[in-house]
Amino acid sequence: MKLPGAPLADFAADVWLEPWRAIFEERRQRALLLAESCGTSLADFAQGHEYFGLHRLADGSWVYRDWAPHATSLQLVGDFSSWQEMPLYTAQSMGDGNWELQLPASALHHGQHYRVRMKWPGGQGDRLPAWGRRIVQDAQTLEFTAQVWDEPAYAWKHDSPALTAPPVIYEAHVGMSSEEEKVSTWAEFRQHMLPRIVGAGYNTLQLMAVQEHPYYGSFGYHVGSFFAPSSRFGTAQELKELVDAAHGMGLRVIMDLVHSHAVKNVVEGISCYDGSEYQFFHAGARGRHDIWDSRCFDYAKPQVRHFLLSNIRYWLEEFQFDGFRFDGVTSMLYHDHGFGAGFGSYDDYFHGRTDEDAVTYLTLATHLMDEWKPGSIAIAEDVSGMPGLCAPREQGGCGFHYRLAMGIPDMWFKCALEIREEDWHMGWLWGELTGRRADERIISYVESHDQAMVGGKSFLFALTDDSIYHGMHRSSGDLRVERAVALHKMARLATLATAGHGYLNFMGNEFGHPEWIDFPREGNHWSYKHARRLWSLRDRTDLRFQALGDFDGAMMALLHDPTWMNHPCQLLAEHHADKILVWQRGDLLFAFNFHGHQSLVDWEISVPVGRWQLVLDTDAAQFDGLGRVEADQTCDVSPLGADKGAMRLYLPSRSALVWRHSNPVPTLA
Repeated sequence: MKLPGAPLADFAADVWLEPWRAIFEERRQRALLLAESCGTSLADFAQGHEYFGLHRLADGSWVYRDWAPHATSLQLVGDFSSWQEMPLYTAQSMGDGNWELQLPASALHHGQHYRVRMKWPGGQGDRLPAWGRRIVQDAQTLEFTAQVWDEPAYAWKHDSPALTAPPVIYEAHVGMSSEEEKVSTWAEFRQHMLPRIVGAGYNTLQLMAVQEHPYYGSFGYHVGSFFAPSSRFGTAQELKELVDAAHGMGLRVIMDLVHSHAVKNVVEGISCYDGSEYQFFHAGARGRHDIWDSRCFDYAKPQVRHFLLSNIRYWLEEFQFDGFRFDGVTSMLYHDHGFGAGFGSYDDYFHGRTDEDAVTYLTLATHLMDEWKPGSIAIAEDVSGMPGLCAPREQGGCGFHYRLAMGIPDMWFKCALEIREEDWHMGWLWGELTGRRADERIISYVESHDQAMVGGKSFLFALTDDSIYHGMHRSSGDLRVERAVALHKMARLATLATAGHGYLNFMGNEFGHPEWIDFPREGNHWSYKHARRLWSLRDRTDLRFQALGDFDGAMMALLHDPTWMNHPCQLLAEHHADKILVWQRGDLLFAFNFHGHQSLVDWEISVPVGRWQLVLDTDAAQFDGLGRVEADQTCDVSPLGADKGAMRLYLPSRSALVWRHSNPVPTLA
């Protein structure tokens, strides 16, 4: 059956996709059929969080509902029952694997702890409720329990700000945001971090590790409770206050959403929830993600789609998030999770290796977001470059608004760690910075949290090595550090200046935060030393870290008028031997000299006529550069033919300049 919808995109734009046209049509039809089967709207379908779980009713009584098709008995046990089974707290089977328990108002009270005790053929076990909204860990026993939580509804003060410019994303982990060796909180982040983020010029905050995860060191990616904000950072009310305050300061807030897998823990997660391994996940080997040591969802199950889609609406509705960065999309898209694949041809994306159920789920997820909260952001963490991932759903695409350009940080770290600077090829750099599908909007970045995890380094650390410990004083004269500081600024500027439609930075990396990220674990004697951010380095006037932070702020100022990002990058010069890259984008001219020691004097480039104003210089003394270029200078370019003229530039070694164009040339008095 052909369902109504816009025709597929003109494949003439990419003739190599033509053999796969039928696949895109099948995907479109399948997603439309499933969306249609959900009833009047996908948003109405995705309301499982209002039905399942523990709820206080209008008359004060309680109701608990759950889906556990393999269970033969289900009841709540907690401190209200001395953790013993009691008839009052025994649920009734409602058919189709659904259970319901109705309780009087006096049976439960705010703050009480509980679990769900299930019995199944041949066994039984206590579980955290799959739809639980408050999960806490006992400081002494380290055991996790659900908590009855009956807070008044939060009164929101601010609407989500409109995103009128490309998203400039500040990726942050609340727990490690303090300089103190501890787990920081939602409230502390609101008080101390939001002003820093706004002051640094970012317009979007991306919060990691929001969903409850039993192991802090997983960075939030081994989720146990999908509907519970992590209690180690505070209460749900305090998270709402954070989001509300961010909105009031003009920041949109997106959440790192993990629907690609789940923690394999039985007691602290939803693995083997009702005694079966296949309730939420695939059975057997397909249900295990061996590399990530986790469980893989079965996206073909209607109940699983209902659970995950309801989870999306829940975070958008209850906490007013403005979108999501979908974690591990590559792992979802392929039966082999994309590991070891080269993706050198379109054959690598199809021919049965794609998990079409996952593709359909992701399509429904973006559909729900657009329907429930128009203007929300859906970002795919995909390294494979799956065709159609960011294409409209009406054209057989998944409908993501952006894809992370994961190849760009790989390029920069290869440059820092594997390739001699004199062998950096300008054509390769340009290709990596600008290579993208015509139908994709991308988020570019030099480094996220991924690059500095245990065993890795921040970009500055990769460039400096141990000189970062003794050479970052402004008076040190350490040549390795001088090189690193120069390239740190150039890499960030080049990445922002070529960004397709957005930019991302992980907190602290804007000023070159040293060392790696390592959460408390047995191997480091449960230390918080590397699970924090040393803001004092950024604030010290005698250290080069401050200069790097100041440069990042000046770079962000280019986005005060972001219209230049609406224009394509027009390459004007690429010279491998001289290590030169020059391009124009809108009214901005970006000129880079990556050469380690060769400066160019009166280097000529053809540009539009008019007045050009120098607006940013990576080598400026205020950014700990050598100050070889006169600040605030202008250059008037007269026509030599048509509307172009010759501009002669002084391009110092290992530096970049940004010029802004105005037209026409002002008349001299």
